Amino acid sequence: MPDFHLTFLGTGTSHGIPVIGCGCRVCHSDDPRDRRTRSAARLETGTGVIQIDTPPDFREQCLRGGYFHADAVLYTHSHMDHMIGFDDLRRFCELSDREMPVYGAPQTLADLRRIFPYAFDGERQFRTYVRPRPVEITGPFEICGVEVIPTPLPHGRVTTTGLVFRAGGRTKLAYFTDCQEVPESAAEAARDCDVLVIDALRHTPHPTHMTVQQAVEAARKIGARRTYLTHICHELPHRETGAALPGDIHLAHDGLSVTI
Repeated sequence: MPDFHLTFLGTGTSHGIPVIGCGCRVCHSDDPRDRRTRSAARLETGTGVIQIDTPPDFREQCLRGGYFHADAVLYTHSHMDHMIGFDDLRRFCELSDREMPVYGAPQTLADLRRIFPYAFDGERQFRTYVRPRPVEITGPFEICGVEVIPTPLPHGRVTTTGLVFRAGGRTKLAYFTDCQEVPESAAEAARDCDVLVIDALRHTPHPTHMTVQQAVEAARKIGARRTYLTHICHELPHRETGAALPGDIHLAHDGLSVTI
C-alpha cells in the first residue's frame, strides 16, 4: 500500500493571519509559520489527489504549492472560510477538460448551489467554467482508492462533516476541523488513527471551536499516533506553542507535508 501524503494548504482561522489591523506579536512575527491562510488540505493517496475545502486563499495556496490537479473535492461544511474559493476550481476543470466531483453533506451542496448557481446550470457549463459533479455525502464512500467514513461534528449552529480515511485495513487519517467537541461516535470512527488533524483555535474557550487542551484530550481519547492542530488563531505563536505540546502532538503550519 503506498504512503499517503497530506499537505496543509492553510492552517488559519476565518480571519487569516496576520489579521487586518492587528498589532499583536503573532501578526507581526518574522516566523513564516505564523503566517496562516484559511484552513484547507490536500491528500495524495497514491491513486489520486483529494482536495479538502476551498477557502478564500485557495488560488494563492495553489500557486504557492504548484498545484493544478485534483481528482475530487471534499467539503467539510459551507462556512465562507472553507468554501468561497470554489470558483477557482474552474482552472482545474479547464486543464483536465472534465467535471470535478464535489462531495458534501446535503446542506453543504445546497449552499454551494445557492451561492454559485451558474456552476450548477448544466446549460451554461462552458469549458472555462467550474464544472462540478455534486455527490451527496450520506454515508461511507470510496474515492481515490480509500474508504471515507463521514462523521458529524458539532460546530455551533451547523454540523461539520468529519472525514476519516481508511486503507489497507488501517485508519490512516482523521480530519476534524471546525468543531467544538469530538462526540463518542466520531472518536470511535477515528480510533487509533495514524494521523489526526483537529481544530485547536486557541487556549481560551470558544463557543464553536476547541481549545488546545481540548484537542490534546481528544487526541488521547482517540489514541492517535500523531496529531496536528489546525484552524489556529493569532493567539498561538508557532514556536512557543509547539514547544509546550507533547512530543506526538504538533502545531501544523501552511505548507507542512506529512507522510502517513
